[in-house]
Amino acid sequence: MYTQNQSTVTEFILLGLSMDPFIQVLLFHIFLIVYLTSLTGNLLLLLAVRTDKRLHTSMYFFLSSLSFLDICWTSSVVPKTLANFLSPKKSISFTGCAVQFCISLTMGQTECLLLAFMAYDRYVAICIPLHYNMIMNTTVCFRMISMSLLSGCFAASFETYLTFRLIYCGPNTMNHFFCELPLLLQLSCSDTSAIKNLILVFLPFMLFIPLSLILISYIRIITAVMKISLGKSKAFSTCISHLVVVVIFYGTSIFVYGKPENAVTEDTDKIVAVFYTLITPMINPLIYSLRNKDVQKAMTLLIRA
Repeated sequence: MYTQNQSTVTEFILLGLSMDPFIQVLLFHIFLIVYLTSLTGNLLLLLAVRTDKRLHTSMYFFLSSLSFLDICWTSSVVPKTLANFLSPKKSISFTGCAVQFCISLTMGQTECLLLAFMAYDRYVAICIPLHYNMIMNTTVCFRMISMSLLSGCFAASFETYLTFRLIYCGPNTMNHFFCELPLLLQLSCSDTSAIKNLILVFLPFMLFIPLSLILISYIRIITAVMKISLGKSKAFSTCISHLVVVVIFYGTSIFVYGKPENAVTEDTDKIVAVFYTLITPMINPLIYSLRNKDVQKAMTLLIRA
């Protein structure tokens, strides 16, 4: 994945979100509560979809895949962050940074594509309901999810390889709570043009094009919903909720990865990163699934079992 012998740096220091000991303890409890809430919600959804045959449909197939991605993503970042909140030496090894970097990028980029496919799934269900089962059959859903994961893995592998083959010979302190690409590039004392060019190639495919497809899908969905006389308010509310999550996720990601290099603001970036690594994985099950009556019934049966 990388060649550590090119660097004199063997670990990175993560300054986290605050240097104040009291605030660090407070953040530890907040992060722990949010993380456990996220794990609980996503695990319950996974188990509900797996055990309840009523949820063996394309929509819940996508939702359970989203929950799996969120669990992996937050688990690649939050446990180490929690440990560093309470540790006097807030560090991560070179290898640990590379692993965290690769997993978080893979999950994040996969989720970008998966959310676009989920929006298309909802568009077909609402705007072309008579052809839904034919268009969104099991094979098509599996291919969409596989395409998302393989694309995320492919992009993250290249980004990780090019990032960790750079030479890190000087400062090793990052003003962040996990290993993030813009800060790693700042710390490198070698030519970073290759990875920067790769980002320019991947960015449209991983962020801007999926976001455009989502917005087009939901514009058509909302247009179709406005023509429905019954259940209009509930359907409209659901669409708006989905769009809010999408805007938070893509907006924060674009803010960190899509702006010019000279516009990097470390203090703001690490706060923004909290939203796409911690907040959206927590609210995804609530917004997409837990308000659904079928999911509620499945979870009630699951808890009582």
